[in-house]
Amino acid sequence: MSATSIAHKVSAEQLARTAYLYVRQSTLRQVKDNTESAERQYALRQRAVQLGWSSEQIVVIDTDQGQSGASSADREGFQRLVADVGLGKAGIVLGLEVSRLARNNADWHRLLEICALSRTLICDEDGLYDPADFNDRLLLGLKGTMSEAELHFIRARLQGGILSKARRGELPMPLPVGLVEDSASKVMLDPDAGVQQAVRHLLDTFARMGSARAVVQAFNRDGLLFPARVRFGERKGELVWSPLTHWRVLRTLHNPRYAGAFAYGQRRTRKTAEGKTTTRAVPREEWTLIPDAHPGYITFEQYEHNLRTLAANATAHGTERTAGPAREGTALLQGLAVCGRCGQRMTVRYHTRKGVQVPDYQCVRVNIQTAGEKCQVVQGGGVDAAISQLLLDTVTPLALEVALNVQAELEARADEADQLRRSHIERARHRVELARRRYLAVDPDNRLVADTLEADWNDALRALQAAQDEYERQSAAANAALTEQHKQRIRRLASDFPKLWNDPATPARERKRITRLILEDVTLTKTDQVHLQVRLRGGQTTSLTIPKALNSWQARQTPREILAEIDRLLDDHTDRETAERLNQLGRRSGMKRPFTRAMIIKLRRTHDLPSHSERLRARGLLTQYQIAQQLGAHPNTIHAWRRAGLLHAHKANDKNDYLYEPPTPGDPRLRKRQGQRLSDREPAPSTPGGAV
Repeated sequence: MSATSIAHKVSAEQLARTAYLYVRQSTLRQVKDNTESAERQYALRQRAVQLGWSSEQIVVIDTDQGQSGASSADREGFQRLVADVGLGKAGIVLGLEVSRLARNNADWHRLLEICALSRTLICDEDGLYDPADFNDRLLLGLKGTMSEAELHFIRARLQGGILSKARRGELPMPLPVGLVEDSASKVMLDPDAGVQQAVRHLLDTFARMGSARAVVQAFNRDGLLFPARVRFGERKGELVWSPLTHWRVLRTLHNPRYAGAFAYGQRRTRKTAEGKTTTRAVPREEWTLIPDAHPGYITFEQYEHNLRTLAANATAHGTERTAGPAREGTALLQGLAVCGRCGQRMTVRYHTRKGVQVPDYQCVRVNIQTAGEKCQVVQGGGVDAAISQLLLDTVTPLALEVALNVQAELEARADEADQLRRSHIERARHRVELARRRYLAVDPDNRLVADTLEADWNDALRALQAAQDEYERQSAAANAALTEQHKQRIRRLASDFPKLWNDPATPARERKRITRLILEDVTLTKTDQVHLQVRLRGGQTTSLTIPKALNSWQARQTPREILAEIDRLLDDHTDRETAERLNQLGRRSGMKRPFTRAMIIKLRRTHDLPSHSERLRARGLLTQYQIAQQLGAHPNTIHAWRRAGLLHAHKANDKNDYLYEPPTPGDPRLRKRQGQRLSDREPAPSTPGGAV
């Protein structure tokens, strides 16, 4: 560009303003290593002096070093430059290339527009431009477009190389704890046996418990720690041990590297309009996933099973309820019950009856969504009893194997926990040895260093003693939990599994876990009876039918068999005698109470049962007055004859009233008594004719 054209573009008004030199490199590594680029950018100060600006008028903006030009969101220097240009403070803006100012067309054209309005020049290594001039602005726009395209090509080349390495499984990536790289950059299991034991114990505990929270509880209950490697800071790469947390369990279970699989592209980041970086999960179909790429702690099939278990646990509280982990309630089919009408999972509701927690299986999704009627409600007491009997019939033949497996599992779990605790002691002992060596190797005259190393040695000794004390305490607790008495109880499982199943001391959660080992789900349909379609693990099915549970008022009714027994007893007993006889036999009313005379009278009247007196009258027995009239005797005489055994009588009620059997005609005892009574009443006959 000729000096005449340059002089034509630079005016006195622009020379009176400030010249802004913008310096930027994209990364801190470039700032450190690519020093020549920085020298070239700072050398543009001389160009400004040649154009007529004094050294005092030149302002260098280099606060954006190490930041990308793809956006102006986090570039305070660029934002200051744009603000000063808009305020008319800038006469010229200098930059080595257009890409130094911006690699984003939106930012670049906004700067051009402001420069054109404020009559600010732009200068780069190639020449001087006036944005207010159409030809110069067209050229600057073209340079901006090429700069943005160049950024795209750079990113595409870098991303292509990353994807190419990822497809081969050779892309270096941070490894989770428990996996390391050898000298040949091959992934291998951590050679630290303690780390391996901790990872394996976590995965085995989840396979047994089926819940991430249960894993955390098991680690905390046994006093176990879990390893982690420091990712940042001066302690980067150092192994630290800390109590296990829920999020760490989830991250371990979701990481496919523990299954020996290489995975890339699980998450994708993007910037919002506000300049914030957001991360979103990518569907598994879009990952670069290579199974069996390196050694792992579990198989890939087990990893997928763990993911399905976690997904089921997460959706157990959603609209599509699945089984979820076994919980504390008594409902045996929690998460396994399926509605036979609509096919939805049934929820569990509990109510307390006489201090006992009783479950109900309810299908309420339509009720919740549309405020309609509940699909169906099935009382759980009878259902759980039927399922319990089915499980007993299924499990009892295998009880010996179950007992042996349970005992072996408990002993294996105790051994794993003991090995983890011993590894902590070995690690503490190793730190003591290192501290001792450092202390012995120091010059004794260098007291400042020697005192520090001695303090470190003492700290390591105290940590070792604490680890040993904790090991002894936890070991004692573990041994107490698995005594010979407990082992004997486990062995009794082989011969008395039903007793252990029905033992109130057996936790409901353990019953549910046994149920889930055998059953896939149970479909419930309530009509005049409750039909259970049981699907076993492996695909077998069986059907059960149980009576429909009674309503509360029906449950309080006296059973029919007891009513029939009352009916039989009333043939020969009064109301009070019937109640006493029932109580002697251990019978109880519908309210589970002993019988009383009043209760027998009420039941008799409610169910139209004849009283004992009515039954005797129906057999032809007579009252005291009726038989007195028949025999021509006084009622008191009848009473005396009954006591003397001359008349057969039966107790008619609880008021000492009697009913009499009619006497046999010609009974000599009655005839004699009747004759004696008549002779006592009739006067002696007179002598006829007054004979002497």
